[in-house]
Amino acid sequence: MTNCKKLWAALAMGLALSPAVARQSGPTKMNSFIDNLMSRMTLQEKLGQLNLPVSGDIVTGQAKSSGVAEKIRRGAVGGLFNLKGVEQIREMQKVAVEQSRLRIPLIFGMDVIHGYETVFPIPLAISCTWDMQAVENAARVAAVEASADGICWTFSPMVDICRDPRWGRMAEGNGEDPFLGSAIARAMVKGYQGDDLSLKNTVMACVKHFALYGGAEAGRDYNTVDMSRWRMFNEYFPPYEAAAKAGAGSFMTSFNVVDGIPATANRWLMTDVLRNRWGWDGFVVTDYTAISEMTAHGMGDLQQVSALALNAGTDMDMVADGFIGTLEKSLKEGKVTMASIDRACRRVLEAKYKLGLFDDPYRYLDKKRPAKDIYTPQHRADARRVAAESFVLLKNDDLTLPLRRQGRIALVGPLGDTPANMPGTWSVAVAFDKCKSLFQAMKDAVKDKAVVTYAKGSNIMDDKQMEANGSMFGREIRDDRTAEQMLEEAVGVAREADVIVAAVGETSEMSGECGSRSDLTLPEAQRRLLLALKATGKPVVLVNFSGRATVMTWETEHFSTILNVWFGGSEAGDAICDVLFGDRVPSGKLTVTMPKSVGQIPLYYNHFNTGRPLEPGKWFSKFRSNYLDIDNEPLFPFGYGLSYTTFKYANLRLSADTMQADGTLTATVDVTNTGRCDADEVVQLYIRDLVGSVVRPVKELKGFERVHLKQGETRAVSFTIDASLLKFYDANLDFVCEPGDFEVMVGPNSRDVETKRFTVEGL
Repeated sequence: MTNCKKLWAALAMGLALSPAVARQSGPTKMNSFIDNLMSRMTLQEKLGQLNLPVSGDIVTGQAKSSGVAEKIRRGAVGGLFNLKGVEQIREMQKVAVEQSRLRIPLIFGMDVIHGYETVFPIPLAISCTWDMQAVENAARVAAVEASADGICWTFSPMVDICRDPRWGRMAEGNGEDPFLGSAIARAMVKGYQGDDLSLKNTVMACVKHFALYGGAEAGRDYNTVDMSRWRMFNEYFPPYEAAAKAGAGSFMTSFNVVDGIPATANRWLMTDVLRNRWGWDGFVVTDYTAISEMTAHGMGDLQQVSALALNAGTDMDMVADGFIGTLEKSLKEGKVTMASIDRACRRVLEAKYKLGLFDDPYRYLDKKRPAKDIYTPQHRADARRVAAESFVLLKNDDLTLPLRRQGRIALVGPLGDTPANMPGTWSVAVAFDKCKSLFQAMKDAVKDKAVVTYAKGSNIMDDKQMEANGSMFGREIRDDRTAEQMLEEAVGVAREADVIVAAVGETSEMSGECGSRSDLTLPEAQRRLLLALKATGKPVVLVNFSGRATVMTWETEHFSTILNVWFGGSEAGDAICDVLFGDRVPSGKLTVTMPKSVGQIPLYYNHFNTGRPLEPGKWFSKFRSNYLDIDNEPLFPFGYGLSYTTFKYANLRLSADTMQADGTLTATVDVTNTGRCDADEVVQLYIRDLVGSVVRPVKELKGFERVHLKQGETRAVSFTIDASLLKFYDANLDFVCEPGDFEVMVGPNSRDVETKRFTVEGL
């Protein structure tokens, strides 16, 4: 037994809490241990377990608790978050387990959203790999690194469905589709938690934001959400349910209202759906100050809203000090019950038990692990590979890509030499000095075979304040030179080059929390730069950085080569070069629909038909569902993405034309690599229910497979279809498969598909 374990055993035995009991698994042993512990706790100590203040050098939001150490000594703190480093965390844990009366260990959380110090692509980007093994491994690497530095709880995955890219937090999620979102939710929970949560290299997942946060009106963060329960269950709830059934240890409430009640105080959501309907048994934590923010919703003062949250089934209060500060009074006044407080306290203690913290509160605080497990060569290689998989080639009309390592290459644009913007939003633990800029990565990639020159060319925006609003947390890149001076330099550099790579788009903080935008087109300052580069007559490769689906209609009209690189993480610079120079073949596929105009939003592939749908191939028809000034089609459809090779789909066939409701059939298509290099392709299966008891979407993703095909190779790709893929929630919210006719569609994206029909018989 280590010295730390001996100390903890001695302390625990002093309370008649056997460490042997703490180490044993199973619900009976856990319940016995927690019963014993809770029988010794005062009311204030129970409320302390429900209190999650913030401490440390990484702080989010607008509030910061003070005097945290003294609160821990009093047993008034259940955990801390966004405190980085084994030494700092050990000091806080030491206070809890050596200086508080009951010596209950703290739980330590952090916003480990897409990696710790080895940062993977933003979640939206990694979803574009359609590679569930890569998704799971990214979460696994994040868990290994975070746990090596003392963290045992991550506020991830974010599984909110988003169909409005004006919302900045689209960057944190997995796009617009519930089927793909559910698969990613399961993979991330498995990656974080593994098969045994008590192992020292796992962390507890926290699924967020429950629920519907991605449906905020006008795409404005924290805004109202209002939709039918039927739509919730069919379109927005599936990823949350998938994560719950995958065993996620915790959930986080969302800021928005649901059915007119803020989610944090919504009993139907937190108890009826999450716990009773889905059978989930973890604990619920609020988002940052979500309880106190309910006063602005008009739900009452801090005491009132705290009682509402507890009674709804919310267990832990992040930062608002509502539970610790008001629940004792509410208990005396009969506004909450002791049973409700005990229930919430038990859930938090169960999480700590499952993490093994009662066995050894220092289990995540091995001083040797950070040097061994964080930012390792293998982790960096994994992140670099996944980043390259996530990039989406939108256009390559002149086959300008891949570039040759020869001659003179001009890198121009405000995002070309900014290491801090490479990792993307919500990379709170990243070390910027370990990230390469694209300029440095390009010089490293070509070595002495070519000359790479750089000019910034423009600021992100002309307006200084607007740029500052989207360039925070050490990501600022504002240049004090005039627009004319920067443009003149860029044109001079471009004229001397054989090819131009233009690094343009958003800064990393123009997306993410409070990163909503009403205009998703490229800022005018960067447009002027691109026009000047085009006027040189040199080939231009447009490398677009973004944390959302942006409106790129102007770019597609003016440029023949566009690579969307999102924000690729700490290894983004090298990964972009891997694709630019052909060491890796682009294979990313969009998980969001890219509109031609902001006025089309919300625009998503799995929509319903109207009673007056526009005839195929038409722009406008009077008394049909259309616009006067633009057609209905997206710029790039869901599932779209090009490669350096080409693929042919042929001979879609079904194993049968009919299927019993309790049976299966198989859809098979031949996919041939008809181009010039070996490459990966994401084969996608869509299904349409042609007649239902309620309106059904024009198509829904129901399967996908990422396959590697050598040049000239043909492979038969098959999908098994059963009732589980055909079920939906009807008007009574029953999950049903109805008999009738269905269409099966298979192709490289949601638009370009081959179609067959089959019939489901019987019930």
